[in-house]
Amino acid sequence: MDERLLANKGDSEWVHSDPWRVLRIQAEFVEGFGTLAELGPGIGVFGSARTSKKDPMYDAAVRVGAGLARAGFATITGGGPGIMEAANKGALEAGGVSVGLGIELPFEESLNRYVSLGINFRYFFARKVMFLKYSQGFVVMPGGLGTLDEVFEAVTLVQTRKVTSFPIVLFGSAFWTPLLAWLQDRVLTDGYVGSGDLDLFQLADDPDEAVALVTSPGPSGPPEPTPQM
Repeated sequence: MDERLLANKGDSEWVHSDPWRVLRIQAEFVEGFGTLAELGPGIGVFGSARTSKKDPMYDAAVRVGAGLARAGFATITGGGPGIMEAANKGALEAGGVSVGLGIELPFEESLNRYVSLGINFRYFFARKVMFLKYSQGFVVMPGGLGTLDEVFEAVTLVQTRKVTSFPIVLFGSAFWTPLLAWLQDRVLTDGYVGSGDLDLFQLADDPDEAVALVTSPGPSGPPEPTPQM
């Protein structure tokens, strides 16, 4: 759907079809806002769809989802397999709210079976708005281009003060440290970001620590939630 929306080649048929496509986009926002309006406090968990159940990161994501549920937060993922499935599983099995914001992709057929509240989107940008509107922080586990896109979008909005500051926890120091070193040695040194911008990231290797960092009330964390029943 994004491909058709962004295409600029062809005849003038787009003049007649694109205005109607705007209504479909509007419908996605209306459905998302309506579905999640009473969600309560939530934390977004990003990570690879390709992580297998045998990977230690899968078990870590299960523990993160469970920890968020015990802390009174909904777990919000992309609703797919891998890390997303694991976090949803942990949340659901711990009695928490397990949210999946799915996207229509050729290699992700449907929401995983551990989602208790799910929406499927056609457009990435509508889905991103839901993540950022309803998440009070993010735990970012190892992943590929999609995960990098999500984490940099979140940190850019915090850096530019387009959103209220929220915690962004990078889980797995062995995975994330080379990226942070490059940001420090090249991007910061060359003057493309300020020294405080890199402080927006926090590192964690333990699921309980990640949950504590992203849910602790105070200046660096979200407000105190109402515990889930």
